[in-house]
Amino acid sequence: MLQQLLETALRQTMNRLVRPMLHPAIPVPVQRRIIRQAYRSSFPPRGARFEETTLATVPATRATFGSDSRGAVLYLHGGGYIIGSSATHRGITGHLAKTSGCTVLTPDYRLAPEHPFPAALDDAEACWLALLEAGFRPEQIAVAGDSAGGGLALALAMRLRDRGQPLPSSLTVFSPWVDLTQEHLYAPEREPVLQAAWTSKAARLYAGDTPLSHPLVSPIFGDLGDLPPMLIQAGSEEILLNDAERLARKAAEADGDLRLEVYNSLWHVFQVHSGQLDRATAAMSRAGEHIRRHLAD
Repeated sequence: MLQQLLETALRQTMNRLVRPMLHPAIPVPVQRRIIRQAYRSSFPPRGARFEETTLATVPATRATFGSDSRGAVLYLHGGGYIIGSSATHRGITGHLAKTSGCTVLTPDYRLAPEHPFPAALDDAEACWLALLEAGFRPEQIAVAGDSAGGGLALALAMRLRDRGQPLPSSLTVFSPWVDLTQEHLYAPEREPVLQAAWTSKAARLYAGDTPLSHPLVSPIFGDLGDLPPMLIQAGSEEILLNDAERLARKAAEADGDLRLEVYNSLWHVFQVHSGQLDRATAAMSRAGEHIRRHLAD
């Protein structure tokens, strides 16, 4: 009963405070400031530690939990490629550090509209190469991300594969945004977080002069073969549910190793409420299990 009440309260908070801020009429700099404050309700677990660092030339935050680390997770934050940062995602990355047993590194990749595609992807690739130069083997590194960061994680794996580079041990994507054309958005009865008009604006700002259907902008239009094992999590109350389900179908058609988990009555990137909402905590535990299972010793 208490968890049901908490779900209702969190849903109402997202709908009344976060969703109105994700409106295309609000300037991007204002949205960045407001969303930074909104993420204060996402708490890392007690005992998580954070340290500012740099990967290549990209500022980043290192999250750890406990004294031992099995490997590294390169975590790419969401925010429609126009907002968000490693600071806003300390809650989610702190919990992922706990459940995965890994060091989680979250880069502050360059954002649009100041830096349109392929700036974010170039930064993600530079961070991947920096981890290799630091001594991690590819099979000791997982890549994860939420929303736009989930799409960016896929684009990174596709670029590495196409360039003949070693691939990460696994991919974990929460509510991935993989089709920026928005031609197949889901229409849930309620959507507590996202507005289609806002994501449409963010897509245009990010893509710039590049077609929205470019496979490294919208990975659903690319070749999903020969990618690492993938875990996809999404909520049933989000306009990106079709993105997750289409991604799973297309990856399966390419004989990919994947698992899709849809959480009924939950919303976009509900994992930010790990440690508060039991189902979010359970989802994060499954994400950590997926990462641990595919890491090399």
